[in-house]
Amino acid sequence: MEKYVPVVVIKELSETDTILTALKNNGIHTAEITFRTACAAEAIAYACKHYPDMSIGAGTVINGEQCEAALAAGAQFIVSPGLSVAVANICKERNIPYYPGCVTPTEIMQALELGITTVKFFPANVYGGLKAMKALAGPFPQIKFIPTGGVDRSNIDEFLAWDKIEAVGGSFYVKEALDKMNAQK
Repeated sequence: MEKYVPVVVIKELSETDTILTALKNNGIHTAEITFRTACAAEAIAYACKHYPDMSIGAGTVINGEQCEAALAAGAQFIVSPGLSVAVANICKERNIPYYPGCVTPTEIMQALELGITTVKFFPANVYGGLKAMKALAGPFPQIKFIPTGGVDRSNIDEFLAWDKIEAVGGSFYVKEALDKMNAQK
């Protein structure tokens, strides 16, 4: 996994090319396309077909049904705001990486019981950020984190400097990439 995981909300399929091209032009080859919109599965399928050099995943996957739809569309990894045992089992069965949102010791223990060692820490700014993750790493040294929510250019270097950070997620990557692309026109 790349160190940067843009959280991508595609409201209309026509936005897919613009957003993914902007990310690639910014040197980012990963996109977590959220399941918050009606065209999410279609956008994932389109992205997988037209951007084979990118790692395309599905985000905001909250149940087994959405997971099945995301995987059928070609998603190469699954991200959830919380931990779903159903999603974890589907992903394990298909050998697909699953990054559930876990911010408490109990959630991390459940993830470990399911064989998951990298978790999304969301929303990072609400649950104590880097300080909280460092505290959780004490009893769970095998866990790596993907903080999302409240991470931006003002604090990203602080997160990335810690060896327990697998990657950093955020929608700010998309805004930056699009702003840069529009400025070059």
